[in-house]
Amino acid sequence: MKIGPYRIVSLETGRFGLDGGAMFGVVPKTLWSRTNPSDERNRIPLAMRALLILDEKRKILVDVGCGHKFSGKLKEIYRLDHSRYTLPGSLAANGIEPEDITDVIQTHFHFDHAGGATCYRNDRLELTFPSARHYIQQRQWERALNPSEKDRGSYMPMDIEPFRNHPQLTILDGPCELFPGLHLLISNGHTPGLQMVKIQDGDTTLFYCGDMMPTASHLPLPYLMGYDLYPLTTIEEKRRYLQQACEENWIIALEHDPVEQAIRTRPGRKYFEVCESVEL
Repeated sequence: MKIGPYRIVSLETGRFGLDGGAMFGVVPKTLWSRTNPSDERNRIPLAMRALLILDEKRKILVDVGCGHKFSGKLKEIYRLDHSRYTLPGSLAANGIEPEDITDVIQTHFHFDHAGGATCYRNDRLELTFPSARHYIQQRQWERALNPSEKDRGSYMPMDIEPFRNHPQLTILDGPCELFPGLHLLISNGHTPGLQMVKIQDGDTTLFYCGDMMPTASHLPLPYLMGYDLYPLTTIEEKRRYLQQACEENWIIALEHDPVEQAIRTRPGRKYFEVCESVEL
């Protein structure tokens, strides 16, 4: 997909599974299981999609999946599956090596979004993309360093510690136009300082919303994750952004949907609904 000066590619980094009840909060299993059937341990299949954004000067990644540092026990708990997709493999399929990446935009530092930014080399934790500048919001960085009892399990020290005082980490404070036509928007419902990406030209707008709305099944306003720290905030954020997306015909890129790379939406009888599937 081409928007302005950017070529945009959806990259698969791997698949995993999370508890369906946790993914849909107070929504009964009889409802969410219609579109997201679970396994014998109540886990539903999820994607970990990154966004690759290319122009003449930059090779940008938005999120990087969970990486390859997990122990066997954690791989089994989260049903990690890299048999078909890996981030290095998906980059290589587009003719790109890790050293070519110039910028990494982290929506937030939960393990399934940030783990791929670091790796072990010679038994040392190092940055996977050694030439890249990494961007995170101030409030999210503070949260990653000091999580609460509720969200501590989502932050892995091995993903975070290599970035402490690292010269390639840029800490931002609020929404901005990071590059021409590429804007960062802020969400605070799932976790403080989650940054989302909006890319637009005169004709097309792409909105990568991260965990504000992880799958197409989360389009109804009350369909929220149990992981959200401030669920009422998430509802209002979804209401505002989805209304604008409908009015302006945005393409919404979905990070965790196991089927849909991206969608366009429309107002439904009660909530918003999918009107078109889009491949990036």
